[in-house]
Amino acid sequence: MIPIQKKPDGIVVKVHVQPKSSKNAVAGLHADALKIKLTAPPVDNAANRMCIQFLAKTLDLPKSQLEIISGPTSRIKQILIHCDAHPPSHSRIDKIINKINDLINLKKP
Repeated sequence: MIPIQKKPDGIVVKVHVQPKSSKNAVAGLHADALKIKLTAPPVDNAANRMCIQFLAKTLDLPKSQLEIISGPTSRIKQILIHCDAHPPSHSRIDKIINKINDLINLKKP
């Protein structure tokens, strides 16, 4: 299981991005991060934009709720998933965490 940090305004998920892949997909875990394969190249912020777009679609969230807070020029990134309510509701956070864990469990051998 990847470490997911709960913050006052949402949760932080560590991801490992593999750009220039043949398709966009969650590829399980890479060390302590969620591995995401993306077709976008790592130039002109294209992979970062696609990472946010892909995660938002996969987690069924608006893109505006996701933000790269660490590692914009690295393969290892920290994504802050903002939660709507202030303070964020625990049930909303738990639903997002469960979706992330489901993605990981689908990729286990």
